[in-house]
Amino acid sequence: MPQVIEWKTAGENEIVWRYPIEDITWGAQLIVHEFETAVFLRDGKAYDVFGAGRHTITTANLPLLTRLLSAAVGFSEQPFKSTVIYISLKQFTGLFGLQAQTTEYAPLQARGRYWYRVEDPNMFVNQIVGGQSAYTTDQVTDFLRGFLNERIIDDLSHYDLQTVYTRLDETSFKVKNALLDNMKRVGIELIDLKFEGIDTSPEWRDRLFFIKAGTTSAEVLRMETVKKSAEELGKSQGGGAALGAGMVIMQQGMAQPAQAGVTMVICPNCKQQVPSNSKFCPSCGSNLQAQAEKKFCPNCGTQVAIGGKFCSNCGNKIE
Repeated sequence: MPQVIEWKTAGENEIVWRYPIEDITWGAQLIVHEFETAVFLRDGKAYDVFGAGRHTITTANLPLLTRLLSAAVGFSEQPFKSTVIYISLKQFTGLFGLQAQTTEYAPLQARGRYWYRVEDPNMFVNQIVGGQSAYTTDQVTDFLRGFLNERIIDDLSHYDLQTVYTRLDETSFKVKNALLDNMKRVGIELIDLKFEGIDTSPEWRDRLFFIKAGTTSAEVLRMETVKKSAEELGKSQGGGAALGAGMVIMQQGMAQPAQAGVTMVICPNCKQQVPSNSKFCPSCGSNLQAQAEKKFCPNCGTQVAIGGKFCSNCGNKIE
């Protein structure tokens, strides 16, 4: 009775299966089901590929491996040595999770999923199964997850934090397109990729608030540097005098420089100078638009009574 080679227990989520016997007889019956392919592998290299159907193994339908065997041991070897790898051609879903950095070196934690299928069984077996010794579904998915993560990390390093947060669908689309060629090189068609969650550190979430309000990344970092310098000065000198010195540094360092053609006003909350066209105070984050209906002294920030012509605190004339 001829040898029968068949993947009988293919599961819904199984990508690859290795026929457990490497002694293959001439005349063996190779059965390949729909949405499957069988690849003959020897010494880590893929040779002949079989599509769906029932095949009798002969020198005629095994030309590549026959050429190798005839050069090595002739046709007297019966059975011959080869590994038969079955590959599922169905669509699969994979998960990814990674840590990356943006152009501002903001830390990112991202997760999502991707959809793929084996497009080139010969290349897939050469690059992953034989090349990485990944003979099980778990080994293949582990390799693909690491392969994908590495390239997503590299691609995200070209984006700024605000773009990643506010244009997540667009970022997913661009990252997917950047990965298409990389996946093709290992025999995989990347059908789709989606980020399902993305986050950064609490410190950078606070920075993102100011960046979205219109403050540049450089200005946010300058404000934080001044604040930390004041805190360190207070720690090193100690006492109320040191705290006062620190506050002076913060007020001087965080004061917004005057911009040509832009009127500067005083924030009612923290008393720092702010361009009159600002929506939020870059020093304390106060919503300046919410204060627009109230009347404040542009010199010292004190609220002025309705109808008042002079500030009750500094005497400044109110326009």
